[in-house]
Amino acid sequence: MKKAILIANGDKPTKKIISYFQKLGYKTIICADGGANSAKKIKVIPDFIIGDLDSVTNETLKYFRGKSEIIKLSRQNDTDVEKALKFLIKKKYNEIVLLGATGDRLDHSLCNIGIVLKFFDKMKITLVHKNSILKAYTGIVNIETEIGETISLYGIESLTKITSVGLKYKLKNIPLPFGEKESTSNMAVAQNIKLKISNGKILVVRDLKTLIKYDLV
Repeated sequence: MKKAILIANGDKPTKKIISYFQKLGYKTIICADGGANSAKKIKVIPDFIIGDLDSVTNETLKYFRGKSEIIKLSRQNDTDVEKALKFLIKKKYNEIVLLGATGDRLDHSLCNIGIVLKFFDKMKITLVHKNSILKAYTGIVNIETEIGETISLYGIESLTKITSVGLKYKLKNIPLPFGEKESTSNMAVAQNIKLKISNGKILVVRDLKTLIKYDLV
């Protein structure tokens, strides 16, 4: 497995969380355009900076020139995060931690959450924001946890059905179509949660501190 950390132009991640994922094998760091501004602020040197370079400052580019490979891609049919992901796919990376994907612009936040689903068949993307960690799933899923962890589930389409074992509010072959129904702030009542997801994908949001505590990331 080739793993990478992708820093987008949203809320600045901490150097601590980057170091944590580096220890898990996510050695390569890539910044999507303005994400390089965040990397500079937390004193992280990315391997690559990719995008149309309209958000990264000249000061940041000057700082990283000679330290990072800077790649300008002007095509506007992709977001800068998508440009970075497509670059990583070409380089055969298949596990990505996406940081800085959410922030003060809801459109960017929604777009980046959607990207987790959009690239689902090409790579495994884990989106981290502060103390939340988001992943997409389909099929039979086993989740290790501790009793009491808050786990939220969001479906996308009405055809997608979810059955759960080990959650306080049980799901029995029901859909959770976005904007109609969801399972926010459900709770683990067992140390192993089993999900059966048919006819589509769902998003699961978990507590990052719990996963780090038990080495479950």
